Amino acid sequence: MKLSNMSKAELEQMSYSELTEEILKEGTPLNTLEIFRKICQLLELDEEVYNDKIGDYYTSLATDKTFILLPDGKWDLQTKHPANINLNDEEIEDEEDLEMVDEAVSEMEEMASDIDDIDEDIDEDDIENDIEDDLTIIPEEELND
Repeated sequence: MKLSNMSKAELEQMSYSELTEEILKEGTPLNTLEIFRKICQLLELDEEVYNDKIGDYYTSLATDKTFILLPDGKWDLQTKHPANINLNDEEIEDEEDLEMVDEAVSEMEEMASDIDDIDEDIDEDDIENDIEDDLTIIPEEELND
């Protein structure tokens, strides 16, 4: 339903955000002052209310994800401005990341292979014999000193 066809009571039940959304649906992008001026006219609010609430209104627009501030300083509905994503840059980054991961995996596989080779060269019996050769028995009398 168009805002102009709504009663003042119906308009008063709507939030500023809802009114803004309807104003922008019906027309073109507008700056903050133009939108809030229309809201004040629809609700028959005086100049004092306009001056007192314009700052809070701007803050509500800026924090509401429904609206987008255009480069020319005008507000519009976010849905009218879909995001443009350049996948080419992301694909390049992803390819570079994949190359780095592949290189890291290759290095880790080489290291694992080297460790396996070292393990095969070590004889567990030799380790036990080396440990036993290094052990010395100390008599109890020397331990008490």
